[in-house]
Amino acid sequence: PERLEISRASCRTLLSVTLNFFALFFSITAFITTYWCVGTQRVPKPKCSKLRTHQCIDYGVNETDPNKVVYSWETGDDRFLFRQFHTGIWISCEENIHDESERCRSFIDLAPASEKGMLWLSLVSEMLYIVLLVVGFSLMCLELVHSSNIIDGLKLNAFAAVFTVLSGLLGMVAHVMYTQVFQVTVSLGPPDWRPYNWDYGWSFCMAWASFTCCMGASVTTLNSYTKTVIEFRHKRKTFEQSIREEQAREAFGYFREPSVHSLSKSVEFYSSQTLQSGRKTPIPADSLDLSDITPSLGEEQC
Repeated sequence: PERLEISRASCRTLLSVTLNFFALFFSITAFITTYWCVGTQRVPKPKCSKLRTHQCIDYGVNETDPNKVVYSWETGDDRFLFRQFHTGIWISCEENIHDESERCRSFIDLAPASEKGMLWLSLVSEMLYIVLLVVGFSLMCLELVHSSNIIDGLKLNAFAAVFTVLSGLLGMVAHVMYTQVFQVTVSLGPPDWRPYNWDYGWSFCMAWASFTCCMGASVTTLNSYTKTVIEFRHKRKTFEQSIREEQAREAFGYFREPSVHSLSKSVEFYSSQTLQSGRKTPIPADSLDLSDITPSLGEEQC
């Protein structure tokens, strides 16, 4: 049974380590990528030239008479280009309409001045989230090494659970604050950057998947710690109860042995007295008077 319980505890610890590993992997990947939010931006079409003949506005300027007025009949959305953009925590990149390269800018510079403090707080919380995940993952790995020692395993389990729960809370706060900052930047950011439409990207999904795995790891670790403590207390209670029962049996045997011994002595004494009282007392021969007996015999014969 003890080996079975140790194997079950090791399985729970291994599950916690696996969930923590995925949480750490997802969080680092989301932190270094720039696809938290993706969408399109509407920008005016550039002027057509010899190098650019598509996705541009041809004003038809007569080179011989540049002062001649030429009208463009493109109206509405036909006058604009829709370029793709993707934004992360640090950097925002959009397509370059003049070539196939990308233009990247710091998202901290794009955020409004009123939201820069919250954005920095989100960045710090995200970094602390990753650091605490690393600490929790290290403690869980140490717990796997010390799985044979229950006391050391419980201590490591408790600290790992605390660090994992704290990291999950920091990660949730960081994600929510970044979402709020991005929504405000969409409305109050630079005009040449404001998205025409946007949605959350795969980096944002990985960030929340990391938070989900982190919470799963913390719940599993707390469950393992609570179950181990309950089992340990139950074993201790059972052991103490067995000791009390054994002591009670020993005390009962100690008091029972003298009483039985005294009872046996009493029975032997009573039996000897009964035998002595029931046995007839012999009459000595020299004390008998034959003269007294002879007349009686004669009378009986007559």
